[in-house]
Amino acid sequence: MILIIYAHPYPRHSHANKRMLDQVKVLDGVEIRSLYELYPDFNIDIAAEQEAISRADLIVWQHPMQWYSTPALLKLWIDKVFSHGWAYGHNGHALKGKSVLWAVTTGGGEAHFDIGSHPGFEVLAQPLQATALYCGLQWLPPFAMHCTFVCDDETLQAQARHYKQRLLDWQETHNG
Repeated sequence: MILIIYAHPYPRHSHANKRMLDQVKVLDGVEIRSLYELYPDFNIDIAAEQEAISRADLIVWQHPMQWYSTPALLKLWIDKVFSHGWAYGHNGHALKGKSVLWAVTTGGGEAHFDIGSHPGFEVLAQPLQATALYCGLQWLPPFAMHCTFVCDDETLQAQARHYKQRLLDWQETHNG
């Protein structure tokens, strides 16, 4: 099962992320948990989230990039749900053998992330990748949709279809 942890602070105002979700919500074996709709008060039900993760083979962190990072609720979700003794540490093996995909949208183009002497977009993935690897998750190459503020509808739809295909390819590889 694919579990999409969707973290858009303003989901009703989304252009790119909404199209991405519209493409994948029709797939069999996909569950979407919209954090800002589930937890507008930031009071995360840790047991419910861990139960959802326990059913998943692939976890997708889908969100718009905000100031070169994740939205606040996704960061809190990781801090709370990936708890010691469950996700890592002594007897913390709940995530081992699962995969994680970072699916992110950005307003800027790919070149926008080549800042100074840093190698670009890959640097921004490092905190999430390090968290995933520390918890025994397999890190998959990220899916990024860039220039979402200036893309026309046709381009956004095409990118959303690529996202859907990425998940279909994963399902095909892992479910035969």
